[in-house]
Amino acid sequence: MPMTAAPSRVPAQADTTTTDATDRFLGLADHYSAHNYHPLPVVIAEASGAWMTDVDGRRYLDFLAGYSALNFGHGHPDLVAAATEQLGRVTLTSRAFHHDQFGPFCAELAELTGTDMVLPMNSGAEAVESAIKVARKWAYQVKGVPEDRAEIVVAGSNFHGRTTTIVSFSTDPTARSDFGPFTPGFVITPYGDADAVEAAITERTAAVLVEPIQGEAGVLVPPADYLPRLRALCDDNEVLLIADEIQSGLARTGELLASEHDGIRADLYTLGKALGGGIMPVSAVVGRREVLGVLRPGEHGSTFGGNPLACAVGRAVIALLRTGEFQRRSRELGAHLHRRLGELVGQGVAEVRGRGLWAGVEIEPGGPTGRQASTALAERGVLCKETQDTTLRIAPPLVISRADLDAGIDAVAEVLTGR
Repeated sequence: MPMTAAPSRVPAQADTTTTDATDRFLGLADHYSAHNYHPLPVVIAEASGAWMTDVDGRRYLDFLAGYSALNFGHGHPDLVAAATEQLGRVTLTSRAFHHDQFGPFCAELAELTGTDMVLPMNSGAEAVESAIKVARKWAYQVKGVPEDRAEIVVAGSNFHGRTTTIVSFSTDPTARSDFGPFTPGFVITPYGDADAVEAAITERTAAVLVEPIQGEAGVLVPPADYLPRLRALCDDNEVLLIADEIQSGLARTGELLASEHDGIRADLYTLGKALGGGIMPVSAVVGRREVLGVLRPGEHGSTFGGNPLACAVGRAVIALLRTGEFQRRSRELGAHLHRRLGELVGQGVAEVRGRGLWAGVEIEPGGPTGRQASTALAERGVLCKETQDTTLRIAPPLVISRADLDAGIDAVAEVLTGR
């Protein structure tokens, strides 16, 4: 695995004066693209490892990793080789036919995650939607819930995607406003409150859907007894536990799955982002055979889900994860990240949350907004992004070197502490 080849320090102060080239690209995006994102005014042209280069040749340390989609860095040679080889063979057959990458991908992902069955899709939201459909069908066919009465218990402050059904159980006004009417069948409970989940479960409950760590909410880690209690409640009430590991899974927190930190197993997991290696949109629902086995031909599908190119890249990702190297790097570098960020508490930082190479840095009242801090970091050659206005979300690629990690942390310290 190649380490970062770029210099092991970020520029003291990047020149952020926009050029004609940058202005042209920004202007095209502003005029022709729907304004559903608010990106920083940086236009990336190339990337390698933990570093990115914009259209004017300025270099930036990646401290976001595509919200964990780039766990293995930009252009990992094993993943590029797998994609390149498959591009020359076959890229799409649709699920109307078998192809030689599909069966091995499903088998290898099931083995890696210790599950029985795999339902490949494309985006993370598709995986969550698929898990919702499967849980409802299981509730009607196996548990005996009356038709159209199934409920799924979810956590407030969640982020599972932005489809109509998913925003139906969001508590984020930005995600919900003006997108109704909403899909029924969901009961929202406070994140981290197992008592509230217990009170919400009824004979109609099909599943409890939860993120082991809430990323969009500010990298929130729940109380230590939360996930174990949810597991016990689901067992006691014949309810499925669905763990959304789309951001938290695949080595980001130092384990293959973040739920492993709490010693629990879910009935279904949703995976995505890093599963495509930053090359392809690849997602999947993995879980128990008696749950995923309720699906029959024609009841669910996707033209591109499980396509040959996606499966080839996914198999290369699985091979990297099998070594345990990325889990180890996340644990070791993550401990260093959290120790150094923890030293900033009381000096512009109110709190540091997270696990592994994933941190939510809560900015003290009176300090810069998250957007201002992100902009100031970009000026110093470090790219990350705020969430919830007051939190910097830090998630560098797992291939980052310790020296580059320190350089990025130094920039964060300078922006938030003023020194």
